[in-house]
Amino acid sequence: MAARRLTYQTDLTDEAWQILAPLLPPEKPGGRPRTYPRREVMNGIHYVRRAGCAWRLMPHDLPQWQTSYQYFRAWQHDGTWLRRHDQLRAEVRARMGRQPQPSAAISDAQTVKTTEKGGRTATMGGRNSTAATAIASLRRRVSSCVSWSTPPT
Repeated sequence: MAARRLTYQTDLTDEAWQILAPLLPPEKPGGRPRTYPRREVMNGIHYVRRAGCAWRLMPHDLPQWQTSYQYFRAWQHDGTWLRRHDQLRAEVRARMGRQPQPSAAISDAQTVKTTEKGGRTATMGGRNSTAATAIASLRRRVSSCVSWSTPPT
């Protein structure tokens, strides 16, 4: 990675980094020295999340995709993302003069509905394209013609 790189719209500002840095888990002592600063790793994660691209399509001047992905998954498994979200939500609500935790929730009936059967029996099977349906139909007709045309032995 070059010492200076061009910035992306998804890069964290200095102000955002001041807020987010303390919310990340502390670095583990010992081991190999870090290749990339944590801020650059966060920039890589934010790039993928905002761009909606695959990890392997990250620009080459950001940390390697494996590094950013490894941190993303580790922080997902240890609950860092959830803790960070909850803490930021509480701070925003406090600034707005509200209680840190919401007191009510709204649930849309469309998102809560489920079937009585559940599991695999409730899901629809895959749909074939018209070409696949035509080929299957042709195979059935050909096989039935061949079986009818063969004389019994």
